[in-house]
Amino acid sequence: MEDKFMKFEHLQNLISESLGIDTEKITKEADLVADLGADSLDAAELVMSIEDMFKVEVSDEDAQRFKTVGEIWQFIVENTSK
Repeated sequence: MEDKFMKFEHLQNLISESLGIDTEKITKEADLVADLGADSLDAAELVMSIEDMFKVEVSDEDAQRFKTVGEIWQFIVENTSK
């Protein structure tokens, strides 16, 4: 459940800034590599930014499982509601 402090738009803006792409291309269904062009360095930087912005800890194992923006968002929601 989204609250006023944590919105999907925040993740969209973070990804947009990290990858230099328009926010409207960043949907929950978007594949990080195939659709958004992220490489392994982009992914590592993105994980660090997500940890800072959302105050979550992402293990290397979890980070390697992220394929879509929606999977990242689901992880954030599940790990910030505790």
